[in-house]
Amino acid sequence: MKKYNHTTYAILGILTTDCKSGYAIKQLIDQSLNHFWKISYGQIYPTLKKIVEDGLAEVRTSATEGKPDRNEYFLTPKGIETLKRWLEQPVEQLPVERNEVLLKLFFGRYQSKQSTTRVLEDYKQKLEERYQTYVNVEQAIKSHDANQEDAWYWLCTLDYGKRATLAAIDWCTASLETFKRKEN
Repeated sequence: MKKYNHTTYAILGILTTDCKSGYAIKQLIDQSLNHFWKISYGQIYPTLKKIVEDGLAEVRTSATEGKPDRNEYFLTPKGIETLKRWLEQPVEQLPVERNEVLLKLFFGRYQSKQSTTRVLEDYKQKLEERYQTYVNVEQAIKSHDANQEDAWYWLCTLDYGKRATLAAIDWCTASLETFKRKEN
């Protein structure tokens, strides 16, 4: 089996949904996957071209009156099989998080105490906003997409994000308390 990068597998997976154009793929990424997997337009179109060249998808042009023609991509049986084989493979490595807050905190003795406090408080606020976004997405899935075959998988992925975010909020609270005790 030819090995592809994770972006290729992500796009193959996206093509199993109703997203068939490069624009629709980017919209889905920005609305759903972006919380755990980032893909830019600069990656989407070359990847689509490559999967068509490799016979994993085919492209069809659709025309809508008054609009420019649009390329739509559809998985071939080979593309579906490639995605399925990748999904069956064990995870190769644990993800490494790049976190600017942790990097700044690691070198925190070189910043003012007010700055350290502000960084942690701002991070906590952003996490709380993210958590609320996850709650809103969860409600939307449960009310609009609950009967879709993918809904359970989407909710399971979302639950991971919610739990990780709650853990990070808890960490911020504890770190702020520890830091304030350290100041005194």
